[in-house]
Amino acid sequence: MTNDATAATDLPETGVIEVVDAASLPLERYIDRELSWLAFNQRVLELAEDPAVPLLERAQFLAIFASNLDEFFMVRVAGLKRRIVTGLAVPTNTGRAPGELLAEIMERARELQERHTACYLSEVKPGLANAGIRLASWADLDDADRAVLTDYYEQRIYPVLMPLAVDTAHPFPYISGRALNMSIRVRNPKTDKIEFARLKVPQMIPRYVRVDRRETSDDIRYIALEDLIDEQLGGLFPGMEVVDTHVFRVTRNEDVEIEEDETENLIQALEKELLRRRFGPPIRLEVSDDMDDDTLALLVREFEITDDQVFVLPEPLDLSGLFSVSSIDRPDLKYRPHLPVTHPRLQPPSPGDQVDIFAAIRRNELLVHHPYESFATSVQAFLEQAAADPNVLAIKQTLYRTSGDSPIVEALIKAAEAGKQVLALVEVKARFDEEANITWAKKLERAGVHVVYGLVGLKTHCKLIQIIREEGGRLVTYCHIGTGNYNPKTSRVYEDFGLFTSADDVGRDVTKLFNVLSGYALEKKYSRLLVAPLKLRSGLLKRIYREAENAREGRPSGIIIKANSMVDEEVIDALYLASQAGVPIDVWVRGICSIRAGVAGLSDNIRVRSTLGRYLEHSRIYGFLNDGGERDVLIGSADLMHRNLDRRIEVLVRLDDPDHIARIDKLFGWAFSDDVASWHLQSDDTWKRRNENAEGEQLPDVQDLVMNFRTLARARRNRSVQVTE
Repeated sequence: MTNDATAATDLPETGVIEVVDAASLPLERYIDRELSWLAFNQRVLELAEDPAVPLLERAQFLAIFASNLDEFFMVRVAGLKRRIVTGLAVPTNTGRAPGELLAEIMERARELQERHTACYLSEVKPGLANAGIRLASWADLDDADRAVLTDYYEQRIYPVLMPLAVDTAHPFPYISGRALNMSIRVRNPKTDKIEFARLKVPQMIPRYVRVDRRETSDDIRYIALEDLIDEQLGGLFPGMEVVDTHVFRVTRNEDVEIEEDETENLIQALEKELLRRRFGPPIRLEVSDDMDDDTLALLVREFEITDDQVFVLPEPLDLSGLFSVSSIDRPDLKYRPHLPVTHPRLQPPSPGDQVDIFAAIRRNELLVHHPYESFATSVQAFLEQAAADPNVLAIKQTLYRTSGDSPIVEALIKAAEAGKQVLALVEVKARFDEEANITWAKKLERAGVHVVYGLVGLKTHCKLIQIIREEGGRLVTYCHIGTGNYNPKTSRVYEDFGLFTSADDVGRDVTKLFNVLSGYALEKKYSRLLVAPLKLRSGLLKRIYREAENAREGRPSGIIIKANSMVDEEVIDALYLASQAGVPIDVWVRGICSIRAGVAGLSDNIRVRSTLGRYLEHSRIYGFLNDGGERDVLIGSADLMHRNLDRRIEVLVRLDDPDHIARIDKLFGWAFSDDVASWHLQSDDTWKRRNENAEGEQLPDVQDLVMNFRTLARARRNRSVQVTE
């Protein structure tokens, strides 16, 4: 394929419109992003409700739903309420008044949360009990069990409890977000007066406590921590009569806001903001359904919330605690294990040998698909070899999210200690990973790594590694451009692609971009990269317009898109116009989706699918048929969201190898097949799950097919090696 600079970023201007002319499109052409997010979380819940999903996986999907909903309230609902209160709210892109939208969000969230609780109580909890995993109550235990747990309480729990009285001398305590709390009413037998106290359930102690550690995983019992504490309250309030106890938790606005233009030290400002995060304004109050009216009225008054923010639910509250239950070692109740394979070109020549990754990349570009292909033997090995290689002079990398014991960070430290030039661009504003990133940034700096924090006002979200190596008297640049974070732990469950290349055009592009990120360069022109915020949206729009023009002139056309979320109105409008011109468009989205599919006269040629399962679909792919000639397929970090296209440094790289493009085509072929399980977006904006064929048999999903394909390919290679030997 051509390496001409126009191939990636500057398509010819002739024959393409420069501004989306949306005047012909109807006003009601978008799905509201918040309601679409709730529809996504409903798809997660449908996996928890599916009896065909292994039982402990269902428990994990319940935990994921709960964790997702917490974040939705902390960020999206909190932001909407803040804009309404400050008078800054404007009608949404669907034309709805913000107050009306908020009311629908709260109603829909309440319905889903009640359905979520019902799934646990009526299906998952009894199913676990039948399988030998019992979540017991105190009443279920005999005297011997109670004695063991009482001893555990006195040794491990009682010393860290901090009951807080609420009276004229003790004001209502400031309660941190997402913590589980107990409201306790006690009676003074001398005065007969009833007093109120609050007790925080300790977060450093496991939410579910083993009843008897001698029990095996085939027959094991747990009790909820709050239930165990409840039975021991007499010791916390000696001389008082415990009248009743109830459980509650509050969700607060936990989105971080930093005015970077006014902040000289971003790290210090962010650390201060993280301390304030725990005590943002309350957004949602969850209470147990047995709570008395007086206690509820007290909480509503003290939190200064309205009745519509109160969610009354059966216990247990906060089902994200099921993450610990889902980790129980019961393979029979989980998905069949799948081990990542090593990419065939990264296989060592014989057991015990080390493959020369640089030689493999020099031969031809490599496209690696995680978690089906190993992160450890590709990305991690790439960095570790570079750190140990005396011919490597410099390493540059972006770090958005990484694991707490990251071998990626350790490799960068070893490289710096070996005297190499090492640059790490750490994005300390990665939401809910800020504290971890601050910690690793400081550790890298102490080791001598040049640490920078990106550009003011922009998050650095692109996934880049650049290695400069001396070979035969000249410098060769090796690059990795990925769709996912450099996180060995999440790489086991996140679906992502990564391209390894030593191509000169990509090397020059990545060098330019790192100069932008670490210095004062104002680069706008790249060869094989599309870079946000300056050129990525316009580059995609030009490609969409080109496909529309090809369709109008009767030439081959087609667009494929895979993204986590799709909201950007300008891109959506361009896709509508392309659909009306006759372009077939397939959109594969995991989460939020504001585009409407299959609507007569608007999006007849647009199909939208969603895949959720054992892995989190995370890769971003944009493909254009380009008149049936040289295909234009790009992968990278950018979703079709305003923040990605306008407020982040994002990168897409064009794939040049026809075999790589064929892999992408195969993947989309599976994802849009009627014989493969997925959710289909209907023309009425609802999602319909199709996971059975006409005979009622379970359909495989695309993840099953990729796993089987990779496993079979490895088996064929092994047989080939044996025959050769």
